Amino acid sequence: MIIHEASEKYNIPIKILQEYESWGLCGEVKKVMGSWHYDESDIERLSTIMTLHDIGFTNDEVEKYMRLLLKGKSTEKERLKMLSEKRLGTLDEIHFKERQLDRLDYLRFEIQKGNKE
Repeated sequence: MIIHEASEKYNIPIKILQEYESWGLCGEVKKVMGSWHYDESDIERLSTIMTLHDIGFTNDEVEKYMRLLLKGKSTEKERLKMLSEKRLGTLDEIHFKERQLDRLDYLRFEIQKGNKE
């Protein structure tokens, strides 16, 4: 299937597909008559790319992760490290947001308390 078909069928933005093609990671993808043709393994890799974007990986981090993934099992430790670092960063963000919520709730409480007096 060509880029527009893959984009429509799997709801993957054209920009992501073009980025994927530009990395040269798609050994299975063949350029035929001026168009890239995607197979199921490409779609699986694109699904991983979309997941990485969704969890906050930058384009450079996605590219690095995918290059490692294509090297195989020997890169599992490094990929796990990348995921663990992203997880810790996400937890830090969650804790920061929890503190913000606590402060917001305190201010709301103070206003509501003042209205009762």
